[in-house]
Amino acid sequence: MVSLLRRSVPVFQWALAVVFLAAVVVVGTSVVRELRAGTGGAAGSATAAVESPPPTTVPAGAISLPVLLFDDDKGIRVGDTATHIAALLGRSAEVGRYEIDAAADGERLTRFYQYRGRRFVLVFTLAESHTDPAVTAIYLED
Repeated sequence: MVSLLRRSVPVFQWALAVVFLAAVVVVGTSVVRELRAGTGGAAGSATAAVESPPPTTVPAGAISLPVLLFDDDKGIRVGDTATHIAALLGRSAEVGRYEIDAAADGERLTRFYQYRGRRFVLVFTLAESHTDPAVTAIYLED
């Protein structure tokens, strides 16, 4: 009986090692798949925001961003509403003028901001339903 047990222990150890290795491969594959799906979704939304040409009032050399983060842990993302931006940054962050121009998907409102030493431009799409406009593009000035 002891000799049978001695001979079966290495087989059991190898089987356990194979099961562990298979589990690591499955978990690793799942993690990589989730990371690729998360990155692809963000890149897709950023690409969708850049599809239409920028308004003519956006300064030359401005950089288009899907997200703009500040050093006080606040951030603006494509899809945020004008009310959310006003509550987040305050009305004092709006500087200069604002422009309304026609685009393929309706009218666009372009507002200029300065907050925490950064000058940037937010483009909002104005809906015909007069709902709170959402950010469709973010441009960081040089």
